[in-house]
Amino acid sequence: MIGAGSMGGGMTLLLAEKGISVSIQDPSSSTVDSLIQSAKDQNITSGTLSKHDEYKSLCDSLSSPKVVFFSLPHGTVGDTVVEGLHPYLEKGDIIIDCSNENWNNTQRRQGKLVAQGVYYIGCGVSGGYQAARRGPSMCPGGQEQALNTVMPLLEKMAAKARDGSPCVARIGEGGAGHYVKMIHNGIEHGMMSAISEAWTFMNKHLGMKYDEIGKVFEKWSAEGELENTFLVKIGADICEQKDKSGNHVLADIQDKVVQDIDGSEGTGIWSNTQATSLHVPAPTLSTAHYLRIVSAYRGHRQQVNEAFHDSFKPSKIPLKNEQEKESIIEDLRKAVYTTCLASYVQGMSIIDKANRQNKWNIDYSNIVKIWRAGCIIQSDHISSLLSQIYTPSSSSTKSETPDLLYASPIVSELTSGFEPLKRIVLKGVEHNVITPSISATLEYLKYSGNMEMPTQFYEAELDYFGKHMFDSKKLDDEVGEPETGKRHFEWKKA
Repeated sequence: MIGAGSMGGGMTLLLAEKGISVSIQDPSSSTVDSLIQSAKDQNITSGTLSKHDEYKSLCDSLSSPKVVFFSLPHGTVGDTVVEGLHPYLEKGDIIIDCSNENWNNTQRRQGKLVAQGVYYIGCGVSGGYQAARRGPSMCPGGQEQALNTVMPLLEKMAAKARDGSPCVARIGEGGAGHYVKMIHNGIEHGMMSAISEAWTFMNKHLGMKYDEIGKVFEKWSAEGELENTFLVKIGADICEQKDKSGNHVLADIQDKVVQDIDGSEGTGIWSNTQATSLHVPAPTLSTAHYLRIVSAYRGHRQQVNEAFHDSFKPSKIPLKNEQEKESIIEDLRKAVYTTCLASYVQGMSIIDKANRQNKWNIDYSNIVKIWRAGCIIQSDHISSLLSQIYTPSSSSTKSETPDLLYASPIVSELTSGFEPLKRIVLKGVEHNVITPSISATLEYLKYSGNMEMPTQFYEAELDYFGKHMFDSKKLDDEVGEPETGKRHFEWKKA
């Protein structure tokens, strides 16, 4: 295990607990010492842990074929470690990169090591540091031969679904594993935004206290479409947890997310870049990302607030009675669920486009399988819906991937959520509620299925000043990828 931080350390203890001996290397000697002491404190004796300062010593301690896990910051650190290991790796050795690495780096390293006969598996790991210790969701991608070799090991490590099956499976070739984990995180951001928007709706606009909101989240995660949705479930804990002084921990947390800005988290940026470059609309994910970015710059927000004289101040929603409040909360639940489902739809659409472009041969049923437990976007009802769609039948082949926006189970759910979504957005507009992802989901549904778009006029303006051409309504027969229009009108002589 190279990298003994919160994730690498957790996986090291998990492996040792399973009876597997682990050789550890980390730039911080004290981090490794603490990890080994932690194993002793937890009475983990079935697998031995050993500390190594040099790559040669580390590799010499391993039997053949060597299996080396990475748990590193994304980017150049991984390249440096690969270079350091290179002289001591032999044909058949396997690197399993469990970092949140960019899939392009994964494929580049795979290409570099293939001549040496060394396998490089890009393996996304989800669930946070607690899951790394107890069993994460894992999405490995790479050469089939290497994955067949290490799959028994990964199955020992992985989270287990309710039926006892491990939440790990081969995702596809090349960088598919890291790509799917990247999009997992994009979906995660959309879902977190929706739940956070619901929290602020209840707290700032319905005047609900933290404990009361916690009870609502408990109820949502206990039944209905949001049953056993991880982010809703932990939302209840967050609302109810108090410190030693009896104060809510949440009350002291500043309203800013900085992981994108400080460079520690790249997957949100990459997800949105991929959506844009592949021409896949993912407004729920994108808007969630923009909310994170704006939140980070609290000082700038303060200046804007002063410049506008607090014009955007949230206002309370007047309630006639408790029944009206319950009705709004139910609409909010449906709006959150619809936004979470839309996040999945958008994320899977990005994966599908990338898969076809890169020829990774992704097995979509395996993606559903690994997201059933141990991951941040775990949601039982959504997993069940996707299982219906992606589980192969006798009349389908793995290459036939339905568009989720007109897959019957998804259409039914999104249709059911559309009116509650509208009502919540309307309330939000009236009372300055911050609902970017919920609002973006409403617009996404409206324009994705609308045959009379504002872009009719948009296209005319493009043709007017740029001679960008347009299609005639008389020739409405387009199928497949969009093409440049064949008509131009000389709106005004040059």
